[in-house]
Amino acid sequence: MKVGILGLGEAGALYATGFSEHGWQVAGFDPGDVPTPAGVARAASPADAVQGCDLVLSLTGAKAALAVAEEAAPYLPDATVYADMNAGAPELKRKIADVIAASSRALFSDVSVIGSVPKYRHRTALLASGPGAPAVVGHFGALQAPVEDLGAEPGAASARKLLRSLFMKGVAAVIVEAVDAGRAAGDERWVRGQIAAELTGGEATLERLYRGTYKHADRRAREVAAAADLLRELGLDPGLARAVSRLHTLTGRPEGLRDTTRLTPAVLAAYQGLPTANIGDATERLGLLDSGISALWPGARAVGRAVTVWTRAGDNQAIHQAVKIAEPGDIIVVNGEGDVSRALIGELIAERARARGVVGMVLDGAARDVEVLAEMGFPVWARAVTPAGPYKFGPGRVGVPVAVGGVVCQPGDLVVGDGDGVAVVPADRAASVLAAAREVEAEEARRRAGIRAAATATATATTLATATATPGDAS
Repeated sequence: MKVGILGLGEAGALYATGFSEHGWQVAGFDPGDVPTPAGVARAASPADAVQGCDLVLSLTGAKAALAVAEEAAPYLPDATVYADMNAGAPELKRKIADVIAASSRALFSDVSVIGSVPKYRHRTALLASGPGAPAVVGHFGALQAPVEDLGAEPGAASARKLLRSLFMKGVAAVIVEAVDAGRAAGDERWVRGQIAAELTGGEATLERLYRGTYKHADRRAREVAAAADLLRELGLDPGLARAVSRLHTLTGRPEGLRDTTRLTPAVLAAYQGLPTANIGDATERLGLLDSGISALWPGARAVGRAVTVWTRAGDNQAIHQAVKIAEPGDIIVVNGEGDVSRALIGELIAERARARGVVGMVLDGAARDVEVLAEMGFPVWARAVTPAGPYKFGPGRVGVPVAVGGVVCQPGDLVVGDGDGVAVVPADRAASVLAAAREVEAEEARRRAGIRAAATATATATTLATATATPGDAS
């Protein structure tokens, strides 16, 4: 028997080792610089990894799952089981199932892991659905992993996994928040004791949930975001799930400090005073909002991390939700669908936002109370001003990618606003763009100095020429 494993990260490596220990031939592919587990033949591509396989496990992460399936599908042998084990939305699993069916005779199975793979390894409990689910039960059952077959519908296992994630990732998020708050207050040991007393497994369980949240923050943020989408499809309010997803998005690494999606306070401080024009020059004029979105009062400036909002035209219910979860240094960025008939924010919501440490707002929509906003010193960029107030019924989403002023802004991106307009810089490019923008700033300073020096030299030469001119010359 042969298994191909696409993705040799922590989970992929553990499954590879488990199948190898049970006598399976194991091929693995991963584009990253990760170790090759013992007993695994490292393949150069997904196509090579799936050749001759009876079973293929996709453990690439939900973000890459569809693209990897599209690359591997034409090379899958007939009757091979393609098990997508990534924590993704049911809709994603259905798309992958369609890709597999369109390009091969392989059997697709949506497989969800229920439990801790580092703890139980290849024996971790699973849920399976889709045409290949019965085969998954047989293959993993031979490894002593309990598998529940949920039927032939792709996405059924994923949906049940997301329902569990609402609880598990929510508990983990609360633990992270409470422990970090205890540390900040100088009372971490007491807080940990209170939490551990309520958990089966005590301090060990607490530590596993706490460190696991930091270690897998990005993946878990996407998983809970998918769970929030499922809630919305079920007609339920996804507000709490969105907040949990945002906490995971902002969670740092195992050292216990949040890196706020790579935008540290030091990076934000370094951008202070840097003109948006210089940022635009450094990014080849990309990432600049259109000129219809401008500062509502002269001298407005802000630098912050994006808390994104997508809302129905003229409705600010989701903006209120964003304010509740915002943190110091955040700037709220709103896709208001360009509607200018209703003001999305005014002085009261601005006061609440400022009280939470929000440094400004950017609206693809309208605002009001301009004079008061100026008196407060609260920076707002908007498409228009109107005295008409907003609706407050929704719908809206917080913490999703948004289009504002012709630019896509992701949660956690760097946003800089001044009198010229607003620039958005992807979080992972903030450091490199900063260096380039500072070079632009320095070059402009050199050129201005050169122009002034030349002007001074010309004026001096003219003065000297005039002073030394003869009377005949002057006539």
